[in-house]
Amino acid sequence: MPLDAGVSQRQTLHYPLTNSLKDAVMGVRASDVVPISEARARLTELAEDVVGQGTEKLLTKNGASYVALVDARKLDYYHALEAEHAGLVLVQGALEGLEDLAAGRILSEEELDQALAAAPASKSPQSR
Repeated sequence: MPLDAGVSQRQTLHYPLTNSLKDAVMGVRASDVVPISEARARLTELAEDVVGQGTEKLLTKNGASYVALVDARKLDYYHALEAEHAGLVLVQGALEGLEDLAAGRILSEEELDQALAAAPASKSPQSR
């Protein structure tokens, strides 16, 4: 969904394109990088800048990236993009599986069991 598409103001993301393309190419501006100790004192000001200007603030801790301050509407948009991408990855995998099936590239149950036994076990999300 393009940033300017939508039905209502609540669902629509309107961000000026004047600096966003330039910022995307240029990266994060120095004024958008704020130490977290400074951000504590300026949180309202930073939040208003994020919402009003459509910028993002990168908060640092001990000089390293720590968290970001992002407009909630933009975060919703990022999550929608992530979900759409996950769906596309699943569809691509299904298509590849169907192509393999049509081409006769299949494993017997025994071959599948052997392949799964030989594969390294992945960590579950709870053990990370």
